[in-house]
Amino acid sequence: MRLPSRAARAAFAVAALPLALSLAACSSGSSGSDSKPVNPDAGVLTGTQLKQALAPSSLMPKGVTPVADGTADSGDHFIAPPAKTAGKTDCAKFGNTYWLDITGLKGGVSFAQSDHAKQPDQTEEITQELDGFRGTTAQAVMKDVRAAVAACPTYTDTANHAKVKITGKETPGLGDEAYTITLTSSTWENGSTLIAARVGTSVLTLMSTAGSDNGAAAGQKIAAQVVKSLQAQKPKSA
Repeated sequence: MRLPSRAARAAFAVAALPLALSLAACSSGSSGSDSKPVNPDAGVLTGTQLKQALAPSSLMPKGVTPVADGTADSGDHFIAPPAKTAGKTDCAKFGNTYWLDITGLKGGVSFAQSDHAKQPDQTEEITQELDGFRGTTAQAVMKDVRAAVAACPTYTDTANHAKVKITGKETPGLGDEAYTITLTSSTWENGSTLIAARVGTSVLTLMSTAGSDNGAAAGQKIAAQVVKSLQAQKPKSA
């Protein structure tokens, strides 16, 4: 789980905000023009707004409850865009609880996430992460998700010494675009379903192992609710 690093990024963004505002003011004042500076985060939902779009605990399968310290968001402030990691795809990242970094990015300029699991052994888990991106980065992220699946037919689950098969398919009717990934292994009792869905500048990355169908039905239900909530908040300019 990337919770500590994501929370740290949010704290840094809040601390850096006064400096960013000061630099923007200086830039605007030195231009000799009354025009307002371009806001690169226009049309992007804040972490507070993304948090409101996450599916509530009441929609989770029976027995799947919130995980302590499994929730975080970037609040009302935006984070500096993270640099994209170059190089060969690290296929093992498909096994991460929060798996957006399979694309080479560790997040957007805003985020919200939550983790639910069946206690105490966490045999069934549903995680949801929403990230807000500038410009057309959200479309690029979706493209990178598809490319990662194409590059990774399998990966090795080192914890269980298991070979994991990765398959993906387009998922029409879910947001502006969506892609569903299934992870299975002959040594697992149940597989995992990963869903990436885009609504405007926001991208949902969800993981589900709840149920006996590789987490598919539970994951689809939660993803549909999150997409519906995002569509209700979608900025007109997005």
